[in-house]
Amino acid sequence: MTAPFALSIQDLAPIAEGVSTPEAMQETIKLAQLGDRLGYTRLWYAEHHGMASIASSVPEILVGSAAAHTKHLRVGSGGVMLLNHAPLRIAEAYRTLEGLHPGRIDLGIGRAPGGDGYAMRALRSGGGEEFSAYMGELLAFEEESFPPDHPFSRVPVSPGGVKLPPLWLLGSSGASAEAAGQLGIGYAFAAHFSHTPPAPAFEAYRAAFRPTEHFPKPQAMVCVSVVCAPTDEEARYLSHSQAVQWALFTTGEQRRLMSPEEAHARVLTPQQQSIIDHQSSLWIVGSPTTVRDAIAAKAESCAADEVMMTTTIHSYELRRRSYELVAKAFDLAPRS
Repeated sequence: MTAPFALSIQDLAPIAEGVSTPEAMQETIKLAQLGDRLGYTRLWYAEHHGMASIASSVPEILVGSAAAHTKHLRVGSGGVMLLNHAPLRIAEAYRTLEGLHPGRIDLGIGRAPGGDGYAMRALRSGGGEEFSAYMGELLAFEEESFPPDHPFSRVPVSPGGVKLPPLWLLGSSGASAEAAGQLGIGYAFAAHFSHTPPAPAFEAYRAAFRPTEHFPKPQAMVCVSVVCAPTDEEARYLSHSQAVQWALFTTGEQRRLMSPEEAHARVLTPQQQSIIDHQSSLWIVGSPTTVRDAIAAKAESCAADEVMMTTTIHSYELRRRSYELVAKAFDLAPRS
């Protein structure tokens, strides 16, 4: 089956039990190179803070590393949590990346903090109500559109002579969909953890869309969680690592990603089991045929132009295998 939509990868740079952090970060390069060869469209890194099991706290460093080790993939943030940063700093970072890797960088932006309240305070993160102001400032730096009497009108963005890469706005509730359309940028919906249906958000996005240079037409992406193995049974077994990790994180326990054997043996509280029962309905788990059909149904249900997959498996080798199986199931064209 050839997919009528693009297929992409989101990498949270998981840190598994029994693996050093440098080893886990080297795995980001291996996955990027595999995705490049398999024919995936893009690879994004999400910004997270204060999480023992995730190493993607600084997406732009991982973006630069992945772009330097690949040839074809678009590489970007999915996303930069804008409230954690001065907009000028983000404009500088992603202009630098675009200058180093022209035509291959994406700037996905989210409004969430990417961590808990303690991390927000440590980051000096702004409140959610400030997001529109931050976004407006980022665009004003890029377009040099500050009023003449604004103090930032005297601040040129460095490096000059290069523009920001294509912008995407991330959402999980639909609240930002119309804004993304009005700005004429891409829109990505986090269906891998949000129970809100993406279809109404995509409809609002397309209805409000205004064409721009980077986006002459709307580009709606749905993000899903996928664990694929040769059989449904093995995929379900491997998915226990993700399930227990989510339950522990949600109830305040921080640790590295455990093996499926340890996850199976873990005694959960009723609250933790309830969390898994609620969240697992969002996860796509199974054999290549099972996963292919579920992804296709999800994309069709919301008329997605692109599907981005995030895969959490304790074994990095089996995680790469999962992406290989999905690529084969959708007949992606390999690249040299």
